[in-house]
Amino acid sequence: MTCAGLVTAAAVASSGIIGFVGLIAPHVARLIWGPLHGRLLPASGVLGALLLVLADTAARTVLAPIELPVGVLTALLGGPFFLFLLRTRREQLLP
Repeated sequence: MTCAGLVTAAAVASSGIIGFVGLIAPHVARLIWGPLHGRLLPASGVLGALLLVLADTAARTVLAPIELPVGVLTALLGGPFFLFLLRTRREQLLP
């Protein structure tokens, strides 16, 4: 578990906060379409692309003419989402 956490932290640190999209999309796709990899892989790709396009559009238009970095919005989505996943997984595992 610690090794997986360190590898994930290294991936986010090297690719930037936009890397949260690559972590969020598969989890959301699994919540929506289930664990079958035949559906999960294409859904993750499409969902990740859609999430990044929406985040980029929001970053350019929310405070126009000021342009927010896309990483700010993905971090604002990613942090709470992973806290939600952590909380729901813990509730499922603990009686």
